Amino acid sequence: MNYTTLDWQIDDRVLTLTLQRPAQLNAFTVTMANELIDAYQRASEDDAVGAVVVTGAGRAFCAGMDLSSPGNVFGLDETLSPGLDELKAQWDDPAMVSGVRDTGGRVALAVYDCKKPVIAAINGAAVGIGATMTLAMDVRLASDKARIGFVFGRIGVVPEACSTWFLPRIVGAQQAFDWVYSGDIFDAQEALAGRLVKAVVPHEQLLAEAHKLAHKYIDQRSPVSIALMRQMLLRNPGLAHPRDAHAVESLAMLQTSLHDGKEGVAAFNGKRAPVFTGRASDGLPGFYPWW
Repeated sequence: MNYTTLDWQIDDRVLTLTLQRPAQLNAFTVTMANELIDAYQRASEDDAVGAVVVTGAGRAFCAGMDLSSPGNVFGLDETLSPGLDELKAQWDDPAMVSGVRDTGGRVALAVYDCKKPVIAAINGAAVGIGATMTLAMDVRLASDKARIGFVFGRIGVVPEACSTWFLPRIVGAQQAFDWVYSGDIFDAQEALAGRLVKAVVPHEQLLAEAHKLAHKYIDQRSPVSIALMRQMLLRNPGLAHPRDAHAVESLAMLQTSLHDGKEGVAAFNGKRAPVFTGRASDGLPGFYPWW
């Protein structure tokens, strides 16, 4: 797919996805949503990609939805008014996908399903969908110039991109309520204090630090192990009982111990670097996906 709103660059197994509408402060559009979904799905299956770093071109990360778009600015079909049961029953119907399901949520679910670590490098303004699109990512780093805001209440709408699921889990309910109710735009240090971001770094070092972190996660690591660990950490906390996590972990441990795990043990005992051969594209065990 040729992207018009994104730049795709792979360097030493780290894919940098850059939101590429700098003149519009990388404002979000339906086209950008569809291109991001494609990019995450593509990265998930591309063995040349070990991890994904997401950033913005120019001085903003993403200034929110492009409110200058004609018609319904959120890309929704105003002739449709389904109930919750109807939406769930017709989840993959094209009319529901393009006309009812919010674009940010479809992007967040593509991130959630990805087999690769995803790191946000928030280089500037990240408001509305610009903030919520980062919540499904594994780690967020912020430039000291970053400004973040969950500003939905200011224009009479609600948070989207699955953010009411992710945000309280990341920062806790009280902080989530405060940021969402107030609609305040806050700086990187407040984001750090509120546990939204892992670190604040000097602006000019942001991308290098994001790549450094990506390599910390993927160098001398099994892509199969990483894919399994990512989905286990995302999904297992929602299981009803620890034994349900135990069941998934047992199958994952058994299968990895038969393949890359053997190489990892041999490398440890031989005091050498491991050479893992498993691939996330076609090397995941038969019980995957288990959900």
